[in-house]
Amino acid sequence: MTNSSEFSRPVRVDQLARHAQPVTITADAAEREALAKRFHLLALDRLEADYALSEENGAIFARGRVRAALAQPCVATGVPVPETVDTDFLLRFVKEGTEAPEGDELELDAEDCDTIGYDGLVIDMGEAVAETVALAMTPYPRSPEADSLLREAGVLTEEQASPFAALLSLKDRK
Repeated sequence: MTNSSEFSRPVRVDQLARHAQPVTITADAAEREALAKRFHLLALDRLEADYALSEENGAIFARGRVRAALAQPCVATGVPVPETVDTDFLLRFVKEGTEAPEGDELELDAEDCDTIGYDGLVIDMGEAVAETVALAMTPYPRSPEADSLLREAGVLTEEQASPFAALLSLKDRK
């Protein structure tokens, strides 16, 4: 991660102990505006996170909770679709260029987490939180008016586009 992030909160690796207890970070209005532009949001009214860092087996782990209030454009109408993100996260930072020893298998379990590379000196928790929110947002937001607008435009619903829709129409002819 680079320090050119709109919401940069760098943490030096030699100061991890300061972040072992929960830390809260909050994006200010200018940071939220810049992130809204980057993520193509109509609004980003709130972005904050609580997290704690730990070092385990050569990696840095960030465990916490992120909260955001935002509005995305509806995929059909373009009108704002408000959304609240309130989710736990677990991130694993590994020094770039570090590879697992050959022959070692990586076992995945219920505590799977996103892995982020860093330069070995600094991690950017602000950028990590911003990316976490971006991944948690609804991928194709739809306003309540979207279905009727799409129907008027001739777009088929999932049921109408199903390969079984033609068979069901034959059944109705009896």
